[in-house]
Amino acid sequence: MKKSIKTILIILILSVFSAHAQQPGYYRMQIGDFQVIALSDGTIPQELPKLLTNTQPNEINNLLSANYLPTTVETSVNAYLVKADNKLILIDAGTSDNYGPSLGRLTKSLLNVGYTPDQIDAVLITHAHIDHTGGLMQGTKMTFPNATIYLSKPEVDFWFNEENKRNATEKLKPYYQYAEASVGAYLKAGKVKTFEYGQELFPGIMPIASAGHTPGHTFYELNSRGQKLVFWGDIIHAAAIQLADPAVTIEYDVDPAAAAKTRKKAFADAAKNGYWIASDHISFPGIGHVKADGSKYVWIPANYSSAEVSK
Repeated sequence: MKKSIKTILIILILSVFSAHAQQPGYYRMQIGDFQVIALSDGTIPQELPKLLTNTQPNEINNLLSANYLPTTVETSVNAYLVKADNKLILIDAGTSDNYGPSLGRLTKSLLNVGYTPDQIDAVLITHAHIDHTGGLMQGTKMTFPNATIYLSKPEVDFWFNEENKRNATEKLKPYYQYAEASVGAYLKAGKVKTFEYGQELFPGIMPIASAGHTPGHTFYELNSRGQKLVFWGDIIHAAAIQLADPAVTIEYDVDPAAAAKTRKKAFADAAKNGYWIASDHISFPGIGHVKADGSKYVWIPANYSSAEVSK
């Protein structure tokens, strides 16, 4: 009886401290035989007029206003869990504690779904920026000790090349440091697997080259029973702006021109073929479709459903 009272008290205390929290940060959907679970790492305020490039302030302000958004936009950081046969595969890993208390919630979201980090079999990284790899570490410990980390060979060759590090511009030097801090321990432990394009990493999961934002940026294409979903990583940072004008880039792009080219191609293909998209920085859960509207594109978010999906 005492134990029951203690448990009730703990629950009541936790409910007080979480009274202003949003709902648990996950959303499930079924893609053929795969269960895909969007996991929220949180949000971060982004002052878009200071970050976006190849555009003008009036264009940014007009588009934000048309979407009822302020100039500083709360931007989602999403990751995705794929249940594939007997494997748990994570797409990107969030930020850990690198950006303050509004982020770093991926592990909590994973626990809310019912899984622990040591159950993850593989982490497929779209690119080695800290908001996608930071969650690989918790301090000096691997968050996913039993997982193999997958990164494209071009991405590893760029960020983990000693000559590149020495010759890096002042702008890029911190990115090299972040990549080492988040992925380095896995590399040293032999837990990073690189890949070339054109071959499935797991049945139904294909990496697709999408260079620009980084040299080895990768989409992951999931196919099952006639359904398709593509994990887009970082080709969108500001949906309200870049869907209307895919030429708009961001200061985080390593090669802005290539990033814009990749984005235009991806938007056109997604709109033409109508498959699902999962995007790391579109408002959580970041799953939906892209529809063409003249020279612009429109995001059609997944229709919310409380129906159960296959276990």
